[in-house]
Amino acid sequence: MKIAACLGKAITTSSDLPVSARISRCHSLSSRHPANQAGGAAIEFAVVFPLFFMIFYAIVTYGLIMVAQQSITLAAEEGARAALRFAADNDARNTNAENAAIGTGSAAAWLADRLDFDGTLLESCPYSVGTSRCYRVTVTYPDYRTNPLVPLLIGPLMGVVVPEQLSSTAVVQID
Repeated sequence: MKIAACLGKAITTSSDLPVSARISRCHSLSSRHPANQAGGAAIEFAVVFPLFFMIFYAIVTYGLIMVAQQSITLAAEEGARAALRFAADNDARNTNAENAAIGTGSAAAWLADRLDFDGTLLESCPYSVGTSRCYRVTVTYPDYRTNPLVPLLIGPLMGVVVPEQLSSTAVVQID
């Protein structure tokens, strides 16, 4: 019997054991003492948590950008549809379209204070030949990069990958 050192501890080994058995015995002895692993979980957490947090933050940020863009698109479509309703003059048509696009009951009501509305009567439609008129509705979130829904975590560095503005346009033929 010999006494061998294993991670600073003396162990008794038989000389007839192969080297691999002595090494595995040394490793099994070291794994029995959790004191040698103290702080390992904290170090792993410190390395992995920021990575997972950044991935989660990116999912939330871009998810809200997509939800806002979808709401703005729906608002422009609803405004264009409202312009088709009977209106005595262009002012009434603009009022109908704006109320439908960014009014209280619209899909973009939750963004209404951040949105710009533009309703324009076009003398000729961009897609037809003839004398038909069209109405174009544009709904814009003009300064998304400087006034985002979720604050930018890294400041100006993240501003590179966030859109400058969110905008959508819908056109309908009115006659």
